[in-house]
Amino acid sequence: MASWLPETLFEIVGQGPAPSKDYYQLLVTRSQLIFRWWRISLRNEYRSTKPGEAKETHEDFLENSHLQVQIALIFGAGILDYVFNLCKGKFDFLERLSDTLLLRIISYLDLEDLVRLSQTSRRFAKLCASDKLWERIVRLACDTITPDMKTLAENVGWKQMFFTNKFQFLRQLRKRKQRQGTQGEKRL
Repeated sequence: MASWLPETLFEIVGQGPAPSKDYYQLLVTRSQLIFRWWRISLRNEYRSTKPGEAKETHEDFLENSHLQVQIALIFGAGILDYVFNLCKGKFDFLERLSDTLLLRIISYLDLEDLVRLSQTSRRFAKLCASDKLWERIVRLACDTITPDMKTLAENVGWKQMFFTNKFQFLRQLRKRKQRQGTQGEKRL
């Protein structure tokens, strides 16, 4: 396993399927899988039940079909597949990169690739729509950014600024200056 990975690779919590009110936690670390549960019941026979915990090495978990079934029932087959891959040493390293580094990488993509990437996950959708990314794209595309351009971009957004044609951009700048002029006259 890569040494730069954090100790906790994955964590999820949830409630058991209805009618259960039991609470569960699944934690995958570099070396083991920890499954915890808390019984939630109004029935007297379960009131003294203490929380439980099962710890398995990755290798043992891959062979423990009972625990696999429990995880699939509580968290779903998708989570079970993801945990299986983590236990087999298959990591999604791209998802583990910082937002700052990803924004730097994404800013060099073509617009078509940017659209496709934004459709792959919620995280990438958020990054692809972020103002930081579009500011970087505009700065890469333009030779100079005037203070008026920067102010307008901060008002309308860098993405909108990128897709605005030159004529619309100049018109918006003119309107902005006129509004500032009329506001300055009102103050006098």
